[in-house]
Amino acid sequence: MRARGAVPARAAVGDGSRRRPACRYRGRMPISSEPGSAAQAPSTVTVTSGPEVLGWLEFGDAARLLAKDVLSSGFEPEVVVAVARGGLIIAGAVAYALGTKECGSINVEFYTDVEQRLDEPVILSPALDAPSLAGKRVLVVDDVSDSGRTLRLVVDILRNAGADVRSACLYSKPGTVLEPDHVWRRVDGWITFPWSALAPVTAES
Repeated sequence: MRARGAVPARAAVGDGSRRRPACRYRGRMPISSEPGSAAQAPSTVTVTSGPEVLGWLEFGDAARLLAKDVLSSGFEPEVVVAVARGGLIIAGAVAYALGTKECGSINVEFYTDVEQRLDEPVILSPALDAPSLAGKRVLVVDDVSDSGRTLRLVVDILRNAGADVRSACLYSKPGTVLEPDHVWRRVDGWITFPWSALAPVTAES
């Protein structure tokens, strides 16, 4: 799941807003779980107040750090499944970092606007062929485990289909009902993602 709706006025947009170093990684070389590889396991940062603004450059580093953490745990995914829409971009980046070519997505709607959500998360079409993943090592990837109910739904569906499932998210929040197996950062405030910071384009814009 991800924060949805209009961006708060105080949330700056763009890579410069965090003033973080530029991404050190180039190309599409998968990372390794061997000692001495470029990415190191993520150190969790707890943000106690204020908005979290993720820039594109920091996102690149975060994706590789998250992938490194997965490999360091001993889990080597055969398939990466994104929770759409929020998890699509991070899942693709993590899949490239892992060198995993088998990818899929499952489309779930829960939040309909800022602080507005359905009673329960709903699976939307097109549907993922979950039974085809039986017996495979599957990494479910989303941008944030906010309430955790969407992540739990997807993990349960795949486990019930017979897959060996782990979960990974860029962020998790204190109220989640399912803490991801792998998480880059824990926060308790609003998150602005670079891919959803602006309103959808129109033909006139």
